[in-house]
Amino acid sequence: MQKPIISADSHITEPPGTYVDRIDHKYKDTAPHVVNDPKMGDVFVVKDMERSIPMGLLAAAGKSASELAIGGVKFEEMHRGGWDPEARIGDQERDGVAAEIMYPTVGMLLCNHRDFDYKKACFDAYNLWMAEYCSHHPDRLIGVGQTAMRSPEEGIEDLRKMKAFGFKGVMLPGNPQVADYDSPVYDDFYRAAIDFEMPLSFHILTSRDDNFQARGPRLNGFLAIIRGCQDIIGTFVLGGVFERHPKLKVVCVEADAGWVPHYMYRMDHAYDRHRYWLPAGTLSKMPSEYFRENVYTTFQDDWVAFKMKDMCNIRRLMWANDFPHSDSTWPWSQDILKKHTQGLSDQEKNYILHDNVSELYHLSI
Repeated sequence: MQKPIISADSHITEPPGTYVDRIDHKYKDTAPHVVNDPKMGDVFVVKDMERSIPMGLLAAAGKSASELAIGGVKFEEMHRGGWDPEARIGDQERDGVAAEIMYPTVGMLLCNHRDFDYKKACFDAYNLWMAEYCSHHPDRLIGVGQTAMRSPEEGIEDLRKMKAFGFKGVMLPGNPQVADYDSPVYDDFYRAAIDFEMPLSFHILTSRDDNFQARGPRLNGFLAIIRGCQDIIGTFVLGGVFERHPKLKVVCVEADAGWVPHYMYRMDHAYDRHRYWLPAGTLSKMPSEYFRENVYTTFQDDWVAFKMKDMCNIRRLMWANDFPHSDSTWPWSQDILKKHTQGLSDQEKNYILHDNVSELYHLSI
């Protein structure tokens, strides 16, 4: 029988007071806040960020393609479930979803802020708000916290706080402060993540190069946004992180999954043919074997992901609805899944729609 469907990647919409009301007093006057722009509608203004964050695409789930626009939206016009936990349950029911792993929205772009002290203050405020939001329905609103990764030691302390908040995982910025993620300086942090049973998540648009910049038409930039996640996964695999920490779990979030078999092949080819003149970390297995075991990928309407399930590890594929963002399948998720999962056995459906995410985050639903 079909088990309850869990979205492995959904989002909240930070209300105007998220940061201002909870941030360290030192940053009270510069905290991210909402203002109304005559042309763009309501926008989040963030200190030292060149552009404000418009809200047009932040909660555009359910709109037609022709209705999508960057701005022109007021906060009160967006999906209430983005910040109201009671309304969120109704949104889940409409989409046929029993629970969601919850990620930030404005917090995604804050990952790219170059002031790590400011970023730390913002993430601490966000974690406080997120804990409040999820506490209303902790069995259905599953929180993932944020850390700025100013240092491995601070990252460990953040993990401890997140665990106390009831969060089930941690979202890391694509670019840490001290060294890149394959450095041994993070080994204690990785051990702590394993001990706390807190999977590490890397979401699209959270690396400095995830800026929609690409050759040709602007639309081509959309195709580039998964590359930051791919680079991070390659860093973990080829840098020997999983060799040193075989129990570490990393989630590649919203970067689709249909590319996984070719990426595993490409890593194996590079290692087999070019590792002597292009050195990597010490590996005792082929790179694809680490990917198969340690890396989870989430996807929405990537029908290729269902088709290539036998070419990767089906136990590491996790479906998501991305509510309430513009790429969301809400409120049509059930119709899309009915079409895309044709040919899958009931067990395979349960793996991708329930079991994998439930086991990863130790859920009881």
